[in-house]
Amino acid sequence: MLPTLESDRLVLRPWHDDDAPFVLDLYSRPEVMRYLGRNPAVMTELSEARAKIADWMSFTGPLHGVWAIVPNGSSRPVGTVLLKLLPRTDQLPPTETEIGWHLHPDAWGRGYATEAGYRLLEHAWTNGLSTVLAVTYPENLVSQAVCRRLGMTWLGSTREYYDLTTELFSIDAPQ
Repeated sequence: MLPTLESDRLVLRPWHDDDAPFVLDLYSRPEVMRYLGRNPAVMTELSEARAKIADWMSFTGPLHGVWAIVPNGSSRPVGTVLLKLLPRTDQLPPTETEIGWHLHPDAWGRGYATEAGYRLLEHAWTNGLSTVLAVTYPENLVSQAVCRRLGMTWLGSTREYYDLTTELFSIDAPQ
């Protein structure tokens, strides 16, 4: 089961079926989708949001999963944060773990991605991971700044993942 994680201002919790309207709102926005995937396409139907939640709920945890980012005192998510195996371009089985975040534009600029990222890295270290990676589109300077705030090191451009040219970041567990 995917655990609920808490930080100073946030609760990272499993997604619920009744979060589908928020998921549709988040992923129907071009400004959110422009840096997601090989062929970014906005969501248009509530059924797509329900299918995405069902996919996220298929992660059995406790390490890998997709969490809703919910501010303390609220029940409505502001985004999503994930730890998952990083798909390789060469189709070999993935062995490396990726961290990522997608936030609603109404939540941008509040430090939620960084705070959720810190908490998820703590979770990764507690569960035995020694290294976590992040990949961003080269143009996604905001996510690259989050990577740097998390203490991640830029390793350069690569085509190793997602069959895209991405900027690769890495962080090792503290000693």
